Amino acid sequence: MTVAAAVVAGVLVFTDDDKGSRGGSPDDVAQGPPGVPGPGGSGGSEGPDGSGGGSQGPGNLVTPAHSSGPSGTTVVIGEADAGHTLDVYEDVRCPPCASFDQAVGPTIAKDIEAGKYKVSFHFAAILDKNMGGSGSANALSALGAALDVSPDAFLDYKAALMSSKNHPEESKDSYADDDQLLTVSQEVYALKTNASFREALRAGTYDPWAKKMIASFDASGVNGTPTVKLDGSPLTGGGGSAPATGTEFTEAVDKQLKG
Repeated sequence: MTVAAAVVAGVLVFTDDDKGSRGGSPDDVAQGPPGVPGPGGSGGSEGPDGSGGGSQGPGNLVTPAHSSGPSGTTVVIGEADAGHTLDVYEDVRCPPCASFDQAVGPTIAKDIEAGKYKVSFHFAAILDKNMGGSGSANALSALGAALDVSPDAFLDYKAALMSSKNHPEESKDSYADDDQLLTVSQEVYALKTNASFREALRAGTYDPWAKKMIASFDASGVNGTPTVKLDGSPLTGGGGSAPATGTEFTEAVDKQLKG
């Protein structure tokens, strides 16, 4: 488990200057359809040669479609009338989170489809703070662009980013590079040729939204990732941490539902 308090108390919350001010407060809501940079946006992160780098987004807050709540920080996927809610707390850059996603993610996807519960996703940037870099926040911004396309695109892209094939080692900040994020997106059918997704990722359209998501995690009281809760109660496996396998996860869920 990645624990924020292991190195520094709290979780990274970017200021406007962390990725460059774009002439507007992150609290300003961009006017126009989701996925389109607001009127203060300065465009993408490509250099004159077209090379990538971490996206540097507009200052205006643009919330993805399929998000809700204050500043769009509520990301719930599943049937609205599902009787239970699973809260998943992750850091996209976190290796234990990737291991959890690889082992348990398919089970969660099946449970969502079956209506067993709906899932509320929460994201941190603990690795950016503890290790340096911006991959956690940059990948989260890219996930915002995928969520704007569809919930399925979001789930498939998150799975691809967390896969053993693509997920970087803890010491490598690979997801700070937009080119790497775009390369991974080619594994998701809904994103492969989606120009609006690509433009939003390059322009950093959802960078301010990612900051809000990180701040929301910071306010949640959860200090480590991965963490999973069912109806507000933590789910743990044999080692006291988040369940490490699909079987262990299902046993923990069923035990709590029966209890």
